Amino acid sequence: MFKRLSMKKSILLISVIIFISACGVKQTRNLLTSGNYDEAIDNSVSNLKSNKDKKGKQDYIYILEEAYAKAKERDLNFINLMTQAANPLNLEKIYNTYLLLHNRQEKIKPLLPLKLLQEGRNAKFPFNNYNSEIIESKNALSQFLYGNSKKLLLSANKINYRKAYDDLVYLNQINPGYKDVLKLVEEAQFKGTDFVKVSLNNETNMVLPVRLQNDLLDFNTFEMNDKWTAYHNRAEKGIDYDFQLILNFRRIDISPEQLKEKEIIKERKIKDGLTTLLDKNGKAVKDSLGNAIKVDNFKTIRVRIYEFNQFKACQITAQVDYVDAKNRQLLESFPLSSESVFENTYSTYKGDKRATDDSYYSYFDKRNLPFPSNEQMVYDTGEDLKAKLKDIISRNKFRQ
Repeated sequence: MFKRLSMKKSILLISVIIFISACGVKQTRNLLTSGNYDEAIDNSVSNLKSNKDKKGKQDYIYILEEAYAKAKERDLNFINLMTQAANPLNLEKIYNTYLLLHNRQEKIKPLLPLKLLQEGRNAKFPFNNYNSEIIESKNALSQFLYGNSKKLLLSANKINYRKAYDDLVYLNQINPGYKDVLKLVEEAQFKGTDFVKVSLNNETNMVLPVRLQNDLLDFNTFEMNDKWTAYHNRAEKGIDYDFQLILNFRRIDISPEQLKEKEIIKERKIKDGLTTLLDKNGKAVKDSLGNAIKVDNFKTIRVRIYEFNQFKACQITAQVDYVDAKNRQLLESFPLSSESVFENTYSTYKGDKRATDDSYYSYFDKRNLPFPSNEQMVYDTGEDLKAKLKDIISRNKFRQ
């Protein structure tokens, strides 16, 4: 019985493996027939990395042979077409296609030879040495990218500078150390950057805390500088600013210090030991053994609670202006407001505190706190204002 079960399990396992293998071959063949040659090659190579000489791997060898031939033919025809077009914009495509031809060969080489058992031959993979073509196409592409980037850097257009930057970075990747590319990369980065002068304008009748002003203008702590935007709170020599970000404080409202008092009286019946149970005549009620019956004794306790609530609030109303630094025109404005509240509740009592809820006990442990100064209230409100300012800048870029 055990042997039968083991045999059934083995047959089932073999069937599953054959089914999975068949699905893999079918999927790879579909990639081939649909023109996805490199995906078919990748699937075949992956399946041939182990046990490549097994009979069950023959289909993958046939697919690999056919997919390689068709991919090579397609790529060489594409290069021929791009070369005849003589368009410098096609140089990158030509270079990348030669790399693809080379890398495809290198992917297959470790598997060779691959035997086709039925035909008694090795699968054919005609390889070529593309080193010269890769170098020539890379040099042609490098020369074009370099010359075109220098032209872009002579324009008066930020988008062109950023395009030059991307092309020069790519050029340095494929051809490190080419001429003065690194110097041009720095130039393109500088020219393509939007420099924003940040300032603060106080239109209120209150003096803003110096610490708050410094925090609001310190954009390093905001982490807002990105690849193409730099914020400066002080004008730097040699920089022609593109935009201004002005934080206008319009109103600062601070409430008076308030202390409200409320008196609460609470009563509760609590158990206070035992007492003798009396009948209507005032005599002790006894059990069958003649002992007086005892019952819970309840008494009413009372507490007078004095509840104090300290309150002080600050509200700041501001506006963020985006200004074109070249022509001083207002580009956009965003309203900004924030509020902070100081509140403290504490209580004292006279009487038996058990007359109130346990949850109220925490207020008895609290005490009167000194009210924060107006300056501290403004600063605390400014911390929240800072977070909202960061959100506005994150969602509203100067140049999309």
